[in-house]
Order: sequence, then structure tokens, then C-alpha cells
Amino acid sequence: MPFAICNEMFKGWPNGKVADIVAGLGYQGIELAPATLGDTPDRLPPRERASIRSSFEGAGLRVAGLHWLLAGPRKYSITTPDLDLFGHTREYLAGLVGLCADLGGTVMVFGSPQQRNIAPGQDQGQVRRQVAVLFQELAGLAGKSGVCICLEPLTARETNFINTMKEAVSLIKEVDHPAFQLHLDVKAMAGAEPKSPADTVIEEGGTHLRHFHANDPNLLGPGMGEFDQAPVGKALKSVGYRGWISVETFVEGPGPGETARQSMETLKKCYG
Repeated sequence: MPFAICNEMFKGWPNGKVADIVAGLGYQGIELAPATLGDTPDRLPPRERASIRSSFEGAGLRVAGLHWLLAGPRKYSITTPDLDLFGHTREYLAGLVGLCADLGGTVMVFGSPQQRNIAPGQDQGQVRRQVAVLFQELAGLAGKSGVCICLEPLTARETNFINTMKEAVSLIKEVDHPAFQLHLDVKAMAGAEPKSPADTVIEEGGTHLRHFHANDPNLLGPGMGEFDQAPVGKALKSVGYRGWISVETFVEGPGPGETARQSMETLKKCYG
């Protein structure tokens, strides 16, 4: 299982500096939040895409893929009844598929809790059909580009749509495309699943799981809180998972360099 780390914790750092530090700590990949690449990452010209990719590959890293897909200054929603807004969202996500492929990435993590909320009074069945059709279209495009879109269940504190692994798998089966699969996150599993994160992985990890985020329920990196990562690592190995283990954090903590270092210690111990 190769190790990656998400880049938004290195806010404002040049890509080359991030690459050197991350590679020096033993990571093999970097996961990018599109909003860190500018206000219109879907429209980056080919030269800029090549430059971003080479800044990481030159340090021996691969771009694992993209996450935080709809975060940023522009308004997007996959559940909106506003057809214009929905169309812009679909166009933007399609653009990110191309960006991901051009950067060498193979996964796109769809979390984006606020941009998938269902508003009061909306017909939930109609919203689900709208979302399923959207992901069928995007999966078709992604599959042709060598990219897999990975749906992330999130807690009810973050969103009211797709809160558990079973709900995510239900939508994945409805979309029924190999380029639309499951993403799991330790923090989210610890806050939403009826079973432990390790048991949740075992239940479905061998079938649909394509990407994984390691972190702590305290919003820092793996091993930086009291949650025991070892059973999760063991569960991933037991189901034959061979995808990325990517570190995602949400608070500043001791700083990006130290967070990356401490996280790597736990990755080697519990997931290596």
C-alpha cells in the first residue's frame, strides 16, 4: 500500500518545497485539492498542468489524485434543483476529470459535504436519481481517462446525504460503473458507522474500496490522537487492499512538516 499526503495542509507553500519535504519523509504520492491550484483549476492550460506534475514527479512522487473537489470560491451543488447551477457543477467536475488525468492521478475523492446537502422540501428520491445519472456520466468519462471517482460517506454533522458506507455502496451499485467506487476515511468512519472502522473496512473493503484516508478523529494525522490505527491497517491487508493510504488533516496542529513526519511514523508502523 503506497503512502500519500494531501497538499492543503501546506497552504501557500511552493509545490517544489512540498515535494522535497514529502518525498524526504518517505511518501510516494501527493493528493491535490483543486482549490489550491487556483480559482479555475479545471481550466488550467496544458503548460501549467505539466509544470505541476513535473514539480512532484521530479522529487520522485506521483500525483495520487484529487480531493476536496467542489471546495473553493465558486458555488457548486450536485443536489440543487437549479438546472443552471447543476449544469455548471457537472461541467466543472468533468473538467476536473481531465485535470486529474493530465496530472497523472487515478482517483478523485468525492466528499464535498456542503455541495451535496439536500435542502428542506426536496424530493429525496428525485435528488438521488439526479445524482446517480450525474455520476454515471462522469464515471463514463473518468473510465476512459484512467480515473476512478470514489464516493466518500461523511457524518451527519457534515452532510445529510450519504452518511454511511452502506448508503454509499447502495448508490455505487445503482450507478453500476467500474470507475465509480468507494472511499473510506478513518475520521468519518469513527463518527458515523455502526461498526468500528476496522470492521467497516472488512465488511465492504474487498469489493468496492478504491481509496483510503488515514487520519484521527481529532482532525490531525494518524497516530496524533488516541485512535488506534493498527486494527485498521490489519483490516485493509486482510481484504487485499493495495490502493493509496493518504494522510488528510483538518486542523493546523504542530505545523505541516511535523504533522507529515508524525503521520509517516504511524503509517509505517500500522499500515506498512
